[in-house]
Amino acid sequence: MSSFLTPYTLLLPLALVVLIVLSHVLLFVIDPYGIRKHPGPVIARYSHIWLAVISQRGHRSEVIHAMHKRYGPFLRISPTEVSIADPEALAIIYAHGSGALKSDFYGPFVNITRGVMNTRDRKQHTRKRKIVSHIFSQRNVLEFEPHIRTYVRQLMGQWDRLCDAALKGLAGEDGEGWFGRGGRLWLDALPWLNYLAFDIIGDLAFGAPFGMVAAAKDIAPVPADPSALSDVAFTNPDVIHIPGVAVLNGRGEYSMCMGVLPAWWRPLAVRIPWFSARLQNVRQLAGISIVAVAKRLEVQTDRVDLLSRLIAGRDDEGKPMGRSEITAEALTFLVAGSDTTSNSTCAVLYYLAANPKVQARLQAELDEHIGTGEEVIATSEQVKHLVYLDACINEALRLHSTSSLGLPRVVPEEGLTVCGHFFPAGCVLSVPSYTIHRDSDVWGTDPEVYRPERWFEQDKVGGMQRTFNPYSVGPRACVGRNLAALELSIIIASLMRSFDFVLESPGEPLETREGFLRKPVRCRVGIERRAV
Repeated sequence: MSSFLTPYTLLLPLALVVLIVLSHVLLFVIDPYGIRKHPGPVIARYSHIWLAVISQRGHRSEVIHAMHKRYGPFLRISPTEVSIADPEALAIIYAHGSGALKSDFYGPFVNITRGVMNTRDRKQHTRKRKIVSHIFSQRNVLEFEPHIRTYVRQLMGQWDRLCDAALKGLAGEDGEGWFGRGGRLWLDALPWLNYLAFDIIGDLAFGAPFGMVAAAKDIAPVPADPSALSDVAFTNPDVIHIPGVAVLNGRGEYSMCMGVLPAWWRPLAVRIPWFSARLQNVRQLAGISIVAVAKRLEVQTDRVDLLSRLIAGRDDEGKPMGRSEITAEALTFLVAGSDTTSNSTCAVLYYLAANPKVQARLQAELDEHIGTGEEVIATSEQVKHLVYLDACINEALRLHSTSSLGLPRVVPEEGLTVCGHFFPAGCVLSVPSYTIHRDSDVWGTDPEVYRPERWFEQDKVGGMQRTFNPYSVGPRACVGRNLAALELSIIIASLMRSFDFVLESPGEPLETREGFLRKPVRCRVGIERRAV
């Protein structure tokens, strides 16, 4: 043992620690970004460890919100980053003309190759976005409506089947988690909403669903050979099935925590078991996209979906995307189209179940404008002018923005003045959606209350709309917001027309865990068919 533990090998870890400490102390003393004046937790001023730890614990947005309440609107959350909890900062930092770029936080989000979501180069982003954003135009999105309605119908068919079993007092097998009691079906809605979102985006992005709703199970194919998890030219038919939702959750936690660390720390951090376990999820998620794209490209088809439009897309020079680019963008579709939709749908369902009077008013609107005919799946035409439905969805997205954290941006060379404070080039700034969505100056004296009626208070609507930030703003805003809005409207309208929902434990808060996205942990509800 002594032959291995020489004085030099023992000194190396100590020297590394000293180097890290000195570099951060110097960063604080020299203050190259002019942010020493801004308050914040002591550790956060000297080290990125504070932000990494709260990120790993899964409640970053709530912690940052508490710190803002303590320290004020300008909060130093790392040696290089200031969080600004002021709605006016949104239009400055994220605007088209700000010049601010995405920070190195997005480095660990790269799978296969950089896509429209995680590329930091402005020229490359402009090229990719011109191709991708056209796919999600309102006109194109409406062509995807039949696919959305197909899987909503599948989900409701499954819940109808379970409602029949519940009326007989039956219960699911071990691990299924549903049972009948008092004439109601009781279950955790979250897994089912995950299955629904995965099947919809699987169909739209890859030409076929994952089959989760039909199987009532979290299943997704990856290459059976681990060495093929990064092979975009994958053609081997041998695959195995893994839990796709669980993999997506692990990948989000890995990328979030790794992203807040300086780039030169990351090769060391990946040796920590918590990171290394989730790094496997990153590879597996890429494998899901690789298998799905390979399967889709095997067959020539005139089917109109996201992937067909991506393949047909051309940049300003008339050049198409390559195989690796297409696979990377399809993976972005999978992540954004499954996670955000299922989390948001779950939040809306929770708040409606927790507020019976709101639920009843929404159902009255649906009955009046859509009717109670045999066709229970709502259409885009039916929901597009339902103002109370919009208010119910927006109010849930305000309280539970699936992207709640402040998205970091690097100040450009000329610097940036935000709410009266100047920040020099290289400083990282962010505006936390969770906090500005609870600003009492904007939302009134009850910002923590779910109250859709606030969206009709004319004296506040303008300020609310400027502050409402579920999809981000500016050139890096979510390109798929039209699709997300359509899915949410159709799903919620269809479910609320057919079923009544109550919480299994009235008054229980919606428990969440945050990786890159803030996700519900569960949503236990009672379901009963409506008497319409």
